[in-house]
Amino acid sequence: MQGHRPLALSDYLWALPALILVVGVIHAGIAANAFYSLFDWSGVGSPTDFVGGANYSKLLQDPVFWQSLRNTLVFAVATVAIQLTFGLALAILVRTKVHLRGLLRTLVFVPVVLAPAVVATSYRILLTPDGGFNHLLQSLGLNGFDQAWLADPKTAFGTIILINVWQYTGYSFLIYDAAIGQIDRGLFDAARIDGATTWQLNTTVVAPMLRGSHLVLIVLGFISSLKMFDLVFLTTGGGPGTTTQVLTGYIYKQVIAQFHAGYGAALSIVLVLIALVFSILQVRLSTSESQ
Repeated sequence: MQGHRPLALSDYLWALPALILVVGVIHAGIAANAFYSLFDWSGVGSPTDFVGGANYSKLLQDPVFWQSLRNTLVFAVATVAIQLTFGLALAILVRTKVHLRGLLRTLVFVPVVLAPAVVATSYRILLTPDGGFNHLLQSLGLNGFDQAWLADPKTAFGTIILINVWQYTGYSFLIYDAAIGQIDRGLFDAARIDGATTWQLNTTVVAPMLRGSHLVLIVLGFISSLKMFDLVFLTTGGGPGTTTQVLTGYIYKQVIAQFHAGYGAALSIVLVLIALVFSILQVRLSTSESQ
């Protein structure tokens, strides 16, 4: 058997662009943030007022930081749970004998490819007090339910969660639809012969066979939620007050609007550490699944 050719220096050059991007942009940016977080810096000029860990002590006592972190985690749990539930239900529906399944696949996945800025702007207009959604409720005789969905502290955050669910459920659906298609049809036939109902078939055969898909979607969903910025920024701006503020939005406010770049860098490091936890989890899960 012919042996493997030793790797030459030219072989490593193919990885150089990716290496430059990862190390020169991402890792260097994280290192710079860690450095700037040790200063009381406005973001203009060179940082000179060294404060050590004061910015980190400040964020531990900052109620807006804790609310932003709580909102981010609640958003992640709610959106991931709902998207996985609806995505799996739609995938099972499409895999049954329904008409126009190709059209259904397209309609479910179309929102995923829309730009978040387009979705956020459209819903901001649609959900104003005199917007189309309230007009629809009024035309149906549901006058008591119309309100300022994105301006009321009681409904704003839940509305943002539902907008995100509407846009990204199609991604969960796509993963589940492909995974169900890989399940051996013989398992379904055997379960039917044993007298399994449709509910039992889905809960005892389909759902357990999709364990890998569940784990991947949960981890990716959480990481995506940590980065979520544009939807909140373009719909509520973190308001009313700070009821819908998320961690990325609070970082933007501190650095861009209030020129607290040092404090914003400390907030960014906290976000990086949280994302690192989920990234390690994703790698471990991928490794265990491949084995």
